[in-house]
Amino acid sequence: MKKIGLLSDTHGYLDARICHHLRDCDEIWHAGDFGTAAVVEELAALAPLRGVYGNIDGHDVRLTQPLVQHFEVEGLRVLMTHIGGYPGHYSPAARALVAEHRPGLFISGHSHILKVMPDPARQLLHLNPGAAGRHGFHKVRTLLRFEVANGRVQHLQAVELGPRGAAE
Repeated sequence: MKKIGLLSDTHGYLDARICHHLRDCDEIWHAGDFGTAAVVEELAALAPLRGVYGNIDGHDVRLTQPLVQHFEVEGLRVLMTHIGGYPGHYSPAARALVAEHRPGLFISGHSHILKVMPDPARQLLHLNPGAAGRHGFHKVRTLLRFEVANGRVQHLQAVELGPRGAAE
């Protein structure tokens, strides 16, 4: 069993609330738009990090983070990319990636909208952790925490970090 902290769209902002909710995770996953290489480094110092770059990420982030991650954890095939859409509304690139990799869990960011949606047609769970940063149109900063065991996501928890504009 692995404890996972999933976030996205930090846009260069990492505060004590985020770190508090990630501190006991076995791995941290970031679905793009880190904003700065410093955020990558700070998250990697908390726990092993798996991430993808997003549309606002510069060369410094893209040097260490790929566009797409596909991997297996505790028997669960995971696919992660920043711009992916959601069940019934996948981007063309995401639709092709899902068909190719056949994940049990598909993760994307970009929308700043927290979504947890099953896709029964593709036999997967889609997660978008919303936005943990302060930049964007979202009202509340969010992330997800969950466990992966025996090929399944369990104990999924949405975490509200506070209003978008609020400082620590």
